[in-house]
Amino acid sequence: MSENESTPVPAVSWVPLTARERRVLGVMAEKAKTTPEYYPMTLAAIVTGCNQKSNRDPVVNYDADDVEDTLHSLRKKGAAILVESGGRVSRWKHTLYEWLKVSKVELAVVAELLLRGPQTEGDLRARANRMEPLTDLPALQAQLEALSGRNLVVYLSPPGQRRGVVVTHGLYPPEELEKVRQAFAHAAVAEDDEASAPSRSSSARGESAPGWRDEAAGLRTEIEELRSRVDVLTAELRELRTALGA
Repeated sequence: MSENESTPVPAVSWVPLTARERRVLGVMAEKAKTTPEYYPMTLAAIVTGCNQKSNRDPVVNYDADDVEDTLHSLRKKGAAILVESGGRVSRWKHTLYEWLKVSKVELAVVAELLLRGPQTEGDLRARANRMEPLTDLPALQAQLEALSGRNLVVYLSPPGQRRGVVVTHGLYPPEELEKVRQAFAHAAVAEDDEASAPSRSSSARGESAPGWRDEAAGLRTEIEELRSRVDVLTAELRELRTALGA
C-alpha cells in the first residue's frame, strides 16, 4: 500500500428501515429472546406480536398481508430470512446479529428501541433487562455509548444532561429521524417551562424517587412479558387448529 492510500473504512451493512420494518424486526428479536421455544416465528405469530398492546409504541393493527409484504422487504435488505420447516407452516427469523454486527446485549437494547422508540435510559434498562442482563444504569450506558459510535443509537437529550437522558435508535430514514429530533426538542422546551413554574416542586415531579420509578418500570415489563407470552400461545393455538381443520 502506498503512502497516499488509507485503510478502507468497513462499509455499514444495514440501511434505514420503514416503521413497519422496524416493528417486525423488533418483534422477531424480542420473541427470539423471550420465547425461544416459538422461534423462528410463523406469520400469524409475528402479526400478533406486532399488534400486541403491551410494550409497543405506537399500538398498530397490521394484517397478515401487511406483515408478509414487510417480511419479504426485509429479506431483500438482508435483515430476515424465510425458514422452511418440516411442517405445513413456514417460519421466519431475523439476521440482526450479522446485519447490525451487534452482541446479544446490544441487540436487546436495539430491539426495545425498535418496539417503543425514544425512551429514557431508566425505562430502557428495565425493559431490555428482561431479554439480556443489564444490572444497573452504568451497564446500559456502556452499551449505548458503543452503539452510538456506530450510529445505531441516537441521543435526544441536550449534551451534558445527567438525569432522564432520552435515546432512540438510528435506523430511521434521515428525514424521519430529523422529525423525531425536532419533536423531542419541542417537548423538552415545554417540560423546562413547566418545571420552572413555582407551583411544581421537584418532589411533586417525582425526582426524589428514581429508584421507585425503576422498580415500577421493571414490574410493568414483567407484566408486559407475561401478556406477550399469552399472545404468542394464542396465535400458535389458532394456527394449530387451522392446520388440523378444526
